[in-house]
Amino acid sequence: MKLVWLVLLIALLVSVVCLPIVYFYYETKSDKSNDDFFFGVSFGLNTTSEAKLLIDKVKGYTNLFVINSWEISINETALNEICEYAVNAKMHFIVFFDFISHSAYSWHLTWLDTARERWGSNFLGVYLYEEPGGRQIDEGQWDRGEVVRKIFEGVSNYSDAANRFVMSIPSSRSMQDLKNRSVPVFTSDYALYWFDYLAGYDAIFVEFGWNHSRIKHVALGRGAANVQDKKWGAIITWTYERSPYLENGTKMLQDMITAYQAGAQYIIVFNWPRINQYGILEEEHFNAMKNFWNSIYSFPRNTFVKAEEKVAFVLPKDYGWGMRNLDDRIWGFWAPDDLAPRIWGNMNKLIEEYGLRLDIIYDDPRFCFEEKYSKIYFWNSTIN
Repeated sequence: MKLVWLVLLIALLVSVVCLPIVYFYYETKSDKSNDDFFFGVSFGLNTTSEAKLLIDKVKGYTNLFVINSWEISINETALNEICEYAVNAKMHFIVFFDFISHSAYSWHLTWLDTARERWGSNFLGVYLYEEPGGRQIDEGQWDRGEVVRKIFEGVSNYSDAANRFVMSIPSSRSMQDLKNRSVPVFTSDYALYWFDYLAGYDAIFVEFGWNHSRIKHVALGRGAANVQDKKWGAIITWTYERSPYLENGTKMLQDMITAYQAGAQYIIVFNWPRINQYGILEEEHFNAMKNFWNSIYSFPRNTFVKAEEKVAFVLPKDYGWGMRNLDDRIWGFWAPDDLAPRIWGNMNKLIEEYGLRLDIIYDDPRFCFEEKYSKIYFWNSTIN
């Protein structure tokens, strides 16, 4: 009997000592595995007090704050104050610049030179320009300026349009300012993700909004990132053109889960204009964000789509089709051609069969993609 009690006592002592170690190990493993995952909100309002209010609201269940405000980007004092506040709340941040100024706001250059030294790894980079691929499709130029309009005058064919797009963005002074300083460059978009990456972007946020297919846009955005070895994310944006703008909390939570399961490294909730003290976010949206964070941070980061299960659909080289619908334009200059119906039909068959396992990529000799996918279908394949 004494021997039995001795064994039980030893077992109890071992459990008291070891359980905290096991708990710490799993907690550490979980935290470390999520170090490269960023989840948060954008801020599009105009004052430091509004920014601080939003940070205080979400800091317990986000780790990313995107300062997406023109008024803040031209106010050095306000920008620095918000960055400091975000960092003190243990958040990372990205700053939007519509352009990097060399004259009226010449402090932009000094700010970029010192941001990494001042805030370290909490400063993730700069969000530059806005939806360049989508603008190209809808307006025939990726920026509304006169200089960019002239770049596309006399465009002759798809390859010519592709070359002008991917050469003109990195030739812009603002992009050069960032690349010369090794500052990561982000944007959000809803078309031409492949060509955004070719133009120099380090990460693209695929837009989840309107009635666009989430699976299709994940396939296009993630496929481009996967083949070109870049990062990607998703941004949940407007569903409606007027209040309440955003989808409800239940649908938002599902969008977050979809993006996470697809392997997004960034998930952001777009937050503009102002219809309440926080922007357009209501309590149901904050609750959805909190539920998402509590769910995913209870286990190690995992991309649910395994490499050996991924499938690729390969588009023709330089085929810059918007692909939101069958009538969408090609490079903003041409109506859908004779290839479009077959591409559209095959794409939708593959989406139905493979769902989030599907990537949509381009036939480009600069990239070797054969080893990245278990199955590859070309645009002209016969798919039953």
